[in-house]
Amino acid sequence: MTVHFIGAGPGAADLLTVRAVNLLRGSAVCLYAGTYLDPEVLAHCAPGTELIDTQRLDLDQITSHLVRAHERGLDVARLCSGDPSLYSALTEQTRRLDAHGVPWDITPGVPAYAAAAAALGTELTVPEVVQSVVLTRTQARSTAMPEGEALANFAATGATLVLHLAITRIRVLAAELIAQYGPNCSVAVVYRASQPEQLVLRGTLADIADQVESADLRQAAVILVGPAMTPSIDCVQSHLYDPARVRAASEKGG
Repeated sequence: MTVHFIGAGPGAADLLTVRAVNLLRGSAVCLYAGTYLDPEVLAHCAPGTELIDTQRLDLDQITSHLVRAHERGLDVARLCSGDPSLYSALTEQTRRLDAHGVPWDITPGVPAYAAAAAALGTELTVPEVVQSVVLTRTQARSTAMPEGEALANFAATGATLVLHLAITRIRVLAAELIAQYGPNCSVAVVYRASQPEQLVLRGTLADIADQVESADLRQAAVILVGPAMTPSIDCVQSHLYDPARVRAASEKGG
């Protein structure tokens, strides 16, 4: 018996990996976060699968379900929103499973920021404009941020900022980021990227909060900030594909 931590992707049922689908079909128990998941994802589960929505469960209750399945000799699909490497409480859960002697493995998924960028038709790294992406969040009524990870510190780099779990603080965040990026810096918000309810908002740090509040967005949205968000942005040709670059014989096909 194994607990399979599976990246459920941004929510769309057809953005799971083949491995993820096979694990869902082969697991007798499936734990999932109903807040963020398109119900169609669960259609990959086999008939009769025990489905457990974790959105109102604490970590002790979730662990209890996983341990009980182990005691019954049942494989478990533990669906994580996006990719398990980001904001999935993976560390907390696997340490508890280790303490109970429950085996586990991880299957990666499409992260929400990648689905948001696809919805925008945007590359997050544009030659000589921006070459770094910062994935972060902010803290209000949630786990404290580590010392040194202030938003202003990241913004000072000029990188593309991808903010998770922050949509309810959009007005405060926009005001804070204006100091580094300026009021006309482009911003995009993607709500439920890849799902039927997907909504894309484009604006600037000066006006994005008004748009978000008018749309009444309160969860499941990714905020992307930086010059790479500018529609139809101009850029230089990257060195890799520059016709003037001297190429090795192996690159020319020998």
